[in-house]
Amino acid sequence: MTTLLGLDLTGRRVLVVGGGPVAARRVQGLLADAAQVVVVAPQLCEVLADLHRWGLVTWHAREVREGDLDEVWLVHTATGDRDTDAAVVAWAGDRRVFCVDAGAGARGSARTPATTRHGDVLVGVVSTGDPDPRRTITVRDALSAHLRDGLVDLRRHRPRPAGEGRVVLVGGGPGDPGLLTLAGRRALAEADVVVTDRLGPVAVLDELPSDVEVIDVGKTPGHHPVPQHEINRILVEQAQRGRFVVRLKGGDPFVYGRGGEEVLACREAGVAVDVVPGVSSALAVPAAAGIPLTHRGTVGAVHVMNGHDGWSSAALVGLRDASCTVVVLMGVAVLPRLVTEALASGVAASTPVAIVESGTTGAQRVTRAVLGEVVDVAAAAQVRSPAVVVLGAVAAAGLLEAPAHVTMAP
Repeated sequence: MTTLLGLDLTGRRVLVVGGGPVAARRVQGLLADAAQVVVVAPQLCEVLADLHRWGLVTWHAREVREGDLDEVWLVHTATGDRDTDAAVVAWAGDRRVFCVDAGAGARGSARTPATTRHGDVLVGVVSTGDPDPRRTITVRDALSAHLRDGLVDLRRHRPRPAGEGRVVLVGGGPGDPGLLTLAGRRALAEADVVVTDRLGPVAVLDELPSDVEVIDVGKTPGHHPVPQHEINRILVEQAQRGRFVVRLKGGDPFVYGRGGEEVLACREAGVAVDVVPGVSSALAVPAAAGIPLTHRGTVGAVHVMNGHDGWSSAALVGLRDASCTVVVLMGVAVLPRLVTEALASGVAASTPVAIVESGTTGAQRVTRAVLGEVVDVAAAAQVRSPAVVVLGAVAAAGLLEAPAHVTMAP
């Protein structure tokens, strides 16, 4: 019968007998576990030679001796010589030291599992009968895929001490749950609490265990029931209670998502914080509508702006000389002002404009017009946020095949 154990090898002496590629793989794994590695072999392969040259392992350039097993916690033998490996196994048995025999796993007193690590969870697979490395690797890979896809509840069930929580800002993408990254799904699988916006892949919240706390801090145009300083306070307070906090945001946290402010608030409070980048709606929503932001022979530069901040000189110059595509986020409510200012600054009234509502979702709709007419066309179509506005030659109908649900100017 084989028992699977987790060994803490940090700072502990481990002996590896053999200098070939198999021994090198074992040594690399042991170094990742912070073990103190001693290698005994007449010669070293290139990988082990580099590790020795960098001072990461101790090397005795000779055949193994029984005394090499003194004061070690674990032995790996991988010489490729059955008699030598058998002798090392026997010496380890005499000393009551566990030994892994890479050449004949059934002969050693320990086995190396096929492992996969996800955060602070390490999963290992071993055969309890005759060693079968191919089977254990196949099972390991299947488990790894399940964990990678965020399909396992990875929350801690023993509470963390107060002050040991953390915050992870997760960019959820523009709305389609399929555009949430695997890293984002894994973070959600560990979450004790999710602080969410109204944008992004809110459908994934229905997949969370029922006891995960969800705090909705979503904003709508002109209505901010939870101001940013209060959101910052919620993140810090929840983490200080020892909880794993996911801040689920639409798009990417650092593209008009105020993620930088939330990171600073956490750092100032001494709270550990990480960021999982997301697919920005500035890029994904036009693509979902069949609008290439750059197109060879048409335009080769992109300018992204927040509609509430108004025009920059660079954006206006790019539109005037048709050298740039301009993508406007949060621009529906201020569209009349943006159009008036652009026309007054010399941007041609014939400049193509496309407005993509609820991009990447089943409610996606595209409204197209030229700059001089887009305000009236958008009003007639009752365009609503969330929407992305694209200005420039690439927004014209016919550049690529037009997607469904398109409203055109008469």
